[in-house]
Formats: sequence, structure tokens, C-alpha cells
Amino acid sequence: MKHTNHAEEVAKRFRELVEDAGDTLADSHYNELSLLIEASIDTALVERLEKMADRMEKFAREIRHDAEFFE
Repeated sequence: MKHTNHAEEVAKRFRELVEDAGDTLADSHYNELSLLIEASIDTALVERLEKMADRMEKFAREIRHDAEFFE
């Protein structure tokens, strides 16, 4: 998935910044960071989809209501 790749790229860039500063972290920390980033992306996407679904549901109700007057 694209967001998985994006999360891995962000974690990779963070690793570069840490190493450029002369520090190091265990690989497991970078793996955990990647998972946290991916989970955050997933949460944001789900929240956005829920808002879109709410708007579509409202629109469908309005269409049904308007259709009653065309009969």
C-alpha cells in the first residue's frame, strides 16, 4: 500500500536525521516508528472517509426527499 511505503520513507528520513546528528537508535525503534506513522495515516484516512460517507448519506436523504415531490 502507498501509505505503508510512505510511512517507511518517513521513518527512513528520520533515521538519516538522527544519524546525521551523530546518534543511533535500534532498528526496532525505527520499525515501531514506521508502524506508528502508518497507523496515524490509517486513522486520518478513516476519519476522512467517515466525513465523506456522512455527506453522501445526507445527500441521498435530500435526493429521496426531493424525489417525493416529482411523483
